[in-house]
Amino acid sequence: MMLTLPDALTADQVAQFRHALERATWQDGRATAGHVALEAKRNEQLAANDPLAVQLGNAILDALGGNPLFISATLPLKVLPPSFNRYAGGGTYGNHVDNAIRALPGSAHRVRTDISATLFLTPPEDYDGGELVIEDTYGSHAVKLPAGHLVLYPGTSVHRVTPVTRGVRLAAFFWVQSLVRDQTQRETLYRLDTAIQQLTREAPQSSALVELTGVYHNLLRQWSHT
Repeated sequence: MMLTLPDALTADQVAQFRHALERATWQDGRATAGHVALEAKRNEQLAANDPLAVQLGNAILDALGGNPLFISATLPLKVLPPSFNRYAGGGTYGNHVDNAIRALPGSAHRVRTDISATLFLTPPEDYDGGELVIEDTYGSHAVKLPAGHLVLYPGTSVHRVTPVTRGVRLAAFFWVQSLVRDQTQRETLYRLDTAIQQLTREAPQSSALVELTGVYHNLLRQWSHT
């Protein structure tokens, strides 16, 4: 399932992020690429231990921790701290699949990358190119969102970033290990939760609410892996 979360960050937060990232110390993004992706990657990133990356990453996690749509769609068990990249002057990242397992920085813990996430930080009119193209069984989907919007998509997807031929594209990216490993089951739970929320607004006294909520939690209990 591919899903867009509008306004994951406020306009003020985006402005603060961009101002800070304009003064950041960027490094060659190939330093974090695997041997297969090494030739396909041409961008810049902040080091994982850069204090600015840590500060901004924590702000993103704080914002998403209070975002009901993010919680419903991902059912997060573990979230890797967000990283930040910069594309300019033809910067691009060819077709690749994200590593299945990633180390949690500064610890012995590992995170399974069930869900990939990209948070756009630059308005689309400020740069040409830079689309995130995600391949799935229904074809290719080019994603270029307003600043502050987030896209979630399966970590199993082949994806790429097209060359940025004008301006600068700034974004944050990270991965989520979900309580529910199977993406079809996650999508089923998300759709069920969405229906429950709609019914809560439209018919709060309906007895069906209790039944549907029970079904949701019983499925979550059956499908979750902790």
